[in-house]
Amino acid sequence: MAPSTLVIGSTGLTGSYILSNLLAGGSESAVYTIGRRAPKSTGPKLNAIIEGDTTQWASRLRAITPAPTTVISALGTTRVQAGGIANQWKIDHDLNVELARTAKEAGVKNFVFVSSGGTTGMLANRVPYSQMKQGVEKTVRELGFQTAIILRPGFIMGQRETERMGEGLAVGAVRGLGRLLGLGFQDKFAQDAEVIGRAAVHAVRLTEEGKAPSPVWILEQADIVRLGRDEWKE
Repeated sequence: MAPSTLVIGSTGLTGSYILSNLLAGGSESAVYTIGRRAPKSTGPKLNAIIEGDTTQWASRLRAITPAPTTVISALGTTRVQAGGIANQWKIDHDLNVELARTAKEAGVKNFVFVSSGGTTGMLANRVPYSQMKQGVEKTVRELGFQTAIILRPGFIMGQRETERMGEGLAVGAVRGLGRLLGLGFQDKFAQDAEVIGRAAVHAVRLTEEGKAPSPVWILEQADIVRLGRDEWKE
């Protein structure tokens, strides 16, 4: 049976690129999304599940039959958008953990989580954002998926629907340094959302072909760049 994939967070910056790359080609029999609104990408394989109540997302996942082969979560928000750190924790940590556990219970083979670089640094344990990502990573690793893939991008560049405070200036500065010092310099701490999206899908393709290097596959920034630019040495 051809594999199928579910994308969570498909209307966000990185998630939208993951979805568009999945729909652009590949052997999937179906591509599902669960979100508060419909994604911009369309295609004959797309089954978009619209659910405004995030507490129902796990049951919506559970209802997909047969269960998706792979679930990819690029779900995340900001403290400002969520209305405080407690509400951000409910989305970035609690909802991701619930969806990962539900996926495992439903028989999903592979789980992909778009985390963040710096979650294992010296000061990471003191930063709430890193604590959220660490908690999800730990859950995904320990659930025993056939393959658990964790992406740890750096500063994510791209055009968001709602620009975050100061982000436009930061992106401009990073791109300027990239032009001045070379793309390789930029790649050490920042990646385009499109590159991250391609890397996630490429990793899924390799996993479906039995080419994942380990049951828990961590993609740091350099790995994301290689996979996302079709430079991966298999």
